[in-house]
Amino acid sequence: MLPREELLKGVENRDIVARVIDQAQQAIKTWEVVLTDFLSPPELAETQQVFSRLTELQTLAWGGYPQAERQRLAIARAEIPLDVSRVAVAALDISGNFLFDTATHRDFLGAMLGTGIVREKIGDIIVLGERGAQAIVVPELVEFLEMNLQQVRSVPVKTQRIELSELKIREPKKKELTTVEASLRLDAIASAGFGTSRSKMADLIDAGDVRVNWKEVTQASTPVKPGDLIAIRGKGRLEVGEVAVTKKERYRVQLTRYV
Repeated sequence: MLPREELLKGVENRDIVARVIDQAQQAIKTWEVVLTDFLSPPELAETQQVFSRLTELQTLAWGGYPQAERQRLAIARAEIPLDVSRVAVAALDISGNFLFDTATHRDFLGAMLGTGIVREKIGDIIVLGERGAQAIVVPELVEFLEMNLQQVRSVPVKTQRIELSELKIREPKKKELTTVEASLRLDAIASAGFGTSRSKMADLIDAGDVRVNWKEVTQASTPVKPGDLIAIRGKGRLEVGEVAVTKKERYRVQLTRYV
């Protein structure tokens, strides 16, 4: 038996992680690969952190393409081979003429939920402008959505399954930069990476607009470390790379900004 209560100590997304722990228990018992529904980035990060303490289990996340935000988690005993082919996801093309009635991510999501399915069964939605959108879903809902998703906003749509290789993914633009700072405080590193003043960054942090590794952080003095991902609502993401100490005992930090 997994130490359920011990694993859940200090967990923010308690209900989600508890459900995944129950699924992990099933994976141990049946020697099968067990799949979660789609998890959001904060849920996924916290779940993987919890499971990193367990040597008898392994996990693998996949959402249909490498940059997917919402992903399913495969859970299996450490002895069982695990690769993305074991994580079942399917892609849908939702096509229509949106030239005169532009639809947003929220519109496509709302139309899908309007058919009666729940959010956890839907992964990323890639909006294609006037042509419609593509969506990642659990495979068992493909036929249902092909039959029932017929309109988004005022626009009639045709919904059909496509191969994952047909997804129209836009590679994120990235910019590499280096900064030298007196400390590794969040406000210092984030202001350098996003090109804003320390005071403005402190305001964003205080307002709850900044996340580190998908967790909201409200203390400007929070230290960051290599591998951390800093996200600001509406401004993109910043990955903290290698950190070196200079002769003057300051920190030279490699940063990658994703827009």
